[in-house]
Amino acid sequence: MEFSINHPILYVIAGVIIAAVLAQSFFFLFRAMKRAKELGMDGGIIKKTITSSAIFTIAPAVSILVGVVILSKQLGVALPWLRLSVVGSLSYETVASQTTIDQLNLPAGQALNNDSDYVTDLWVMTVGIAIGLLLVPLCAKRIQKGLKKMEKKDSRWGEIFNNAMFLGMISAFLGYVFCDVSTIFSGDTSGLIPVCVMAVSAILMLVCGLISQKCKIRWITDYALPISLIGGMAAAIPITGWLA
Repeated sequence: MEFSINHPILYVIAGVIIAAVLAQSFFFLFRAMKRAKELGMDGGIIKKTITSSAIFTIAPAVSILVGVVILSKQLGVALPWLRLSVVGSLSYETVASQTTIDQLNLPAGQALNNDSDYVTDLWVMTVGIAIGLLLVPLCAKRIQKGLKKMEKKDSRWGEIFNNAMFLGMISAFLGYVFCDVSTIFSGDTSGLIPVCVMAVSAILMLVCGLISQKCKIRWITDYALPISLIGGMAAAIPITGWLA
């Protein structure tokens, strides 16, 4: 059987797994509704909660859709759809996939044409993100207890520790953005492309925050991520033409 990144069997496998996840979601939704009624909660409040929750999932769903589109050219639709629908992360999956492709010395933007490269990419994307499933039950409770003890002694240190963990995560992705900047010393300005794209996305995110605060348009904060993502992608076209 000839390999294809969009072979029907891949859609079947992805569809079955995603259907199982959706079934779990509906199971717990119905259980929650049943329990809410047992507690005597008003039916109107229950419906309003479900409706508002569904509406607020649209914004992150747009971001995920953008990620699927980004990855689909090289990996097809089935794998990105699966990875970003279950335990995936948009920021992780794109970096993991591109790093794997770079290490395999494959041309950027070209579809994987053999099963070996495809499976390698799949394993890197899957195993890396799955580590979190092991670390959370093993470490999260201990970290939370440590944070609570720290906050009781001095609330400032608890906030500093939280910010430090967040900045550490961000730094890992910043390294990927700035890793090729040194090429400017050899006359190649292409290393500045991801830096400029990141700057455009950051500015758009800042603008969304300012609009939310100054103009009191709160809903825009829910769409700040997809706006910055799409804006950065659009800016990448002229920036690449300018610096490449």
